[in-house]
Amino acid sequence: MKITAIETFVCHARMRNWIFVKIVTDQPGLWGWGEATLEWHTQSVVGAIKDISQLLVGEDPRRIEYLWQMMYRQHFWHGNGIVRGTAISGIDIALWDILGKIHNVPCHELWGGRVRDYIRLYCHLGGGRMEDFYETAPDDAKRFGDLALKAVDEGFTAFKSMAVPETMSLEGLRPIKYAEACVKAMRDAVGDDIDIMVDCHARPSPRMGMQFAKALEPYGLYFFEEPCWPETMEDIALIQRAVATPIASGERLIGVHAFRDMLEKRAVSVIQPDITHCGGLSEARKIAALADAYRVSMAPHNPQGPVSTAASIELGFATPSYIICESVHKDVEWRQDVVSEGFTVQEKGRIVLPNTRAGLGIEINEEEVKKHPFQQEILQRTFYKDGSVGDW
Repeated sequence: MKITAIETFVCHARMRNWIFVKIVTDQPGLWGWGEATLEWHTQSVVGAIKDISQLLVGEDPRRIEYLWQMMYRQHFWHGNGIVRGTAISGIDIALWDILGKIHNVPCHELWGGRVRDYIRLYCHLGGGRMEDFYETAPDDAKRFGDLALKAVDEGFTAFKSMAVPETMSLEGLRPIKYAEACVKAMRDAVGDDIDIMVDCHARPSPRMGMQFAKALEPYGLYFFEEPCWPETMEDIALIQRAVATPIASGERLIGVHAFRDMLEKRAVSVIQPDITHCGGLSEARKIAALADAYRVSMAPHNPQGPVSTAASIELGFATPSYIICESVHKDVEWRQDVVSEGFTVQEKGRIVLPNTRAGLGIEINEEEVKKHPFQQEILQRTFYKDGSVGDW
């Protein structure tokens, strides 16, 4: 059995171009689907996949770890940067899809079988609609409360918001009060039985991140995400020690070594590897095992396309430390037109029942993808009041 081609299909989904990876084999009808979506770097990733493909065409797709080692270690440069790491991830996910199809079982059966009966989903405020999640003004607390109620009405028992505003390295009380008002509005709207998460997008400096964490601590967040840059991991650890709120981070980290450092520093209560960036399902499983040794929870970053979601769900069914799956369902109206899925989502509670199909259980409709060809993603740029560059 040999790999005969590695193909990429780019599907423009407004804020992101989904990059679907198809690995074709010499066995009729046997192929696998992966995803390597990296917003604002679409053409770089497509090129990286093409570069890596020369290592794999002609190889046996069943030798997944062997092929992963080749992708990561050959060509001299290790695959621990965001572009090459994303390319490796998309290919690796597709290889696992193929192996599941060869053995005619869902991927989670390849990894020891189910450790749970269902997986809970959480949504972004607005269901992933860019204008609701990213562009709701932080001083519009009522809007946050209204969107929170809408998420609960749609069956979700957990949701994530961006209630922390873009903030300079040091500011006064205004942004702190804004964030507090927004979170209070959400908590007052949905009560204590719904889990609320707040994502800082690593916008704050370590000192401002600490102030936000302390101000929001009384509202019982499920987790508080990326309170400062991951480059200042020691400061994330200081924030975690200063508050009872679980701190989450890791979506920008590539590979098990970066997560080893985070876990050794006891920096977080929740790790958030992105399966489409961190090295794929192969590396995500190693990261998950490491997190389990530290008794740290895992909630993968997953705002991308449908193959990423299917991969996250398969991982979750076989991973003890996995607690919840990030999902978007309203980023584009035609999302479900490009994919068929083997798992089932119960609307009440938004819980996922196991995939029963082989591999990832998904199939991409290539004709539908062609209706949405590449377009440059919508630019998101941040400047502070004084004109200096900020973090989006």
